[in-house]
Amino acid sequence: MVDHAAALTTRGVAHDFGEVRALDGITLTVGPTERVALLGRNGSGKTTLLRIASTQIRPDEGRVTVCGIDLASSPASVRERIGVVFQSPALDTALTAREALRLQAALVRLPRSERSPRIADALADAGLTDRADDRLGTFSGGMARRLDLARGLLHRPALALLDEPTTGLDPIARDAFWAVLDRRRTDGAQIVATHLMDEAARCDRVVILDAGRVVADDTPTALTAALGADALWLDTDDADVLAATLTAEGVPAQAIDGRVLVRTPDARERVAALYARPDVRGVSIQPPTLDDVFAARVSARPEAR
Repeated sequence: MVDHAAALTTRGVAHDFGEVRALDGITLTVGPTERVALLGRNGSGKTTLLRIASTQIRPDEGRVTVCGIDLASSPASVRERIGVVFQSPALDTALTAREALRLQAALVRLPRSERSPRIADALADAGLTDRADDRLGTFSGGMARRLDLARGLLHRPALALLDEPTTGLDPIARDAFWAVLDRRRTDGAQIVATHLMDEAARCDRVVILDAGRVVADDTPTALTAALGADALWLDTDDADVLAATLTAEGVPAQAIDGRVLVRTPDARERVAALYARPDVRGVSIQPPTLDDVFAARVSARPEAR
């Protein structure tokens, strides 16, 4: 059954690259103005899923629809409704910013009467109005990334697909990039593949992929709440020894980067006793985070793809 109100639906989508199964039965529904984060290690299937949704490749199994349109039978109609931002800017550095947007307007067949105002809006969104007639070869990485996003959203797509779009940007450039995304929230759905948990936390839903399968799908709040217990981080002179000692005493502990992580339902009640230990120099309490969710849901095997 197809959800015609959804920006994207996938049903049992699978895809192989030779003997490697990149996607293994992916079933998702993305609402018309929903922002969804795709999380997963390298090789988890994020990029493959976005390549399928953007009509670059066809799945070996399953069905995909965009706004109720079947991807296999009507790829051209699907392409009219999507905007894509790749891992690297898809821009010709010999063009000016305005020329790049004019080219995009022609490619997506924007009516001529709409092109000038849309381009002006896109330049303003990207904070590049005063650089509109400068060649892209003179732009910083952050400026080029913002323009690339404005290019991908120029035609107000019903579904924007963004594959690790802020890779390589400094924090200020990343904030500016997300500000553009925020201003376009009501135009359509956004699917953002990312490795950054703070970016995932800005989304309505987080979908975690592992070995081509969905291993988590919920709101950031619900995912962290499901972990339950707070984490206790212990400062000590020898994390390995302390972790082994606590585990032997019946307190689950793990040495991580020179500190010891303790996660138990009665974590807060243990603080005083842990402070009193001579082998503990300090204790800090941390509620569950998306990093914890990711670590709990993703298998600890070597990256395969």
